[in-house]
Amino acid sequence: MFQIMKRGEELKRAFEDGKFELADFGLRYDLTVPLARYYANNMSKLSMPFKSLQIGNAFRADKPQKGRFRQFMQCDIDILGDNTILAEIELIAATATMLTNIFKEVGISEFTVHINDRKILKAMGAYAGFCEDDFNEVFISLDKIEKLGAEKVKEELQLGGYTIEKVEKLISIFDNQNELSRCSKFCEFLEDDFVDTQIIENVDTIITCVKNMINKDVKLVYNPTLVRGMSYYTGTIFEISIPGYNFSIAGGGRYDEMIGKFCGQSITACGFSVGFERIITILKDNAKENNYRNKRSIAILVDKNINSERIIEILEEATKLREGGNIVLVQPLNKNVKFQFENLEKDGYTDIRKVY
Repeated sequence: MFQIMKRGEELKRAFEDGKFELADFGLRYDLTVPLARYYANNMSKLSMPFKSLQIGNAFRADKPQKGRFRQFMQCDIDILGDNTILAEIELIAATATMLTNIFKEVGISEFTVHINDRKILKAMGAYAGFCEDDFNEVFISLDKIEKLGAEKVKEELQLGGYTIEKVEKLISIFDNQNELSRCSKFCEFLEDDFVDTQIIENVDTIITCVKNMINKDVKLVYNPTLVRGMSYYTGTIFEISIPGYNFSIAGGGRYDEMIGKFCGQSITACGFSVGFERIITILKDNAKENNYRNKRSIAILVDKNINSERIIEILEEATKLREGGNIVLVQPLNKNVKFQFENLEKDGYTDIRKVY
C-alpha cells in the first residue's frame, strides 16, 4: 500500500503514546493483489480460466516525472487458471493490437515487445555462481544495464559485496546480446541442470505465435536483461517500449504463486498492465508533430424544438464527420447565441452550424 501519514493532532498523539503508528490509512499500490483477493473470495462462482479487464486508480510513492505520477490510472488484462502459454500469447497479442489501434491516430506504428522468463534469469544467476537468496538484489542491478551500461552495473554489484568473479561471469553472458537472437540460441550455454529446455522453447514459441497475430511493424524480441521489478513474477515476463521514451508503456508477466496465498489452492495467473498516463503523454507529444489538432473542428448547435427524426439525422451526420477524421461537437443551441459562439471559437471550433 501507499501509506498516508497521520496529520495534525493525530500525528502528535502517535509520537506521545510511544507506539509510533504514523500512518492511519493506505491507498492501493496496484490492481493485481486486489484481483487475487477478489478471485479467492469468489472462486466457486467464477469460470476457469477466469479473464479479467479492469481500469482503476492506483498510487505509488515514487518521485513524479514525465509519464509517472503518484496517482495514476492502471489498465489491467489478466487470465487466471491457464497454465499454458496460450495465456501469454493472448495477453501480448491483445495488448499489442490495442496499442496499435491507439497509436495509429498519431502516426505511430512501431514499438517493441520485450520478452523474458524469470526462470531463465535465475538459471543465469546460478550459472554465474550467485545463490538464490541473492537473485532479487542482483536482478535489480541487472535491470539497469540498458540505461547505465555494463560497467556501471558491475560497479554496483561489487559495491553490494559480490565477488568480481561472479559479477564478470554474469555480465559476460550479455556481451553478445542481439535483438534478433532467438531465446534458444542465446541460452545454448545453459545446461539442463540450470533450466528446463521447455521453458526456453516456450519463449520462442510465444514470440513466433504473437508475430503472426499482430501488426508487422511491431517488434517482438527476446530480451535476456529484462527483469521487471515485481518479485512476485514466477515465469514469463514482458514489457513494451517505444522509440524516443525512456519508460515502458506496458508490462506484466506470470505470477503463479500469488492467488494461492489468498485461497490456499494452486491457481496459475498471468497479466499485462498498461500505463494510461504514459499513453496520453505519447499521444500529446506526437499530436503536435502530426498536426493532430489541425483537423476540422465542427460544432453543431441543435434547436430545442427540433423533432426526433431530425435529431437522428443530425447524429448520423456527426458520426460520418467523425469517421472522416473531424472533431465534432453536438450540443443544444443556447438563448445567448453570440456568447455561445464566442466560447466555441475560443475552444478552437472553426465551423459552427445552427440546426433548426
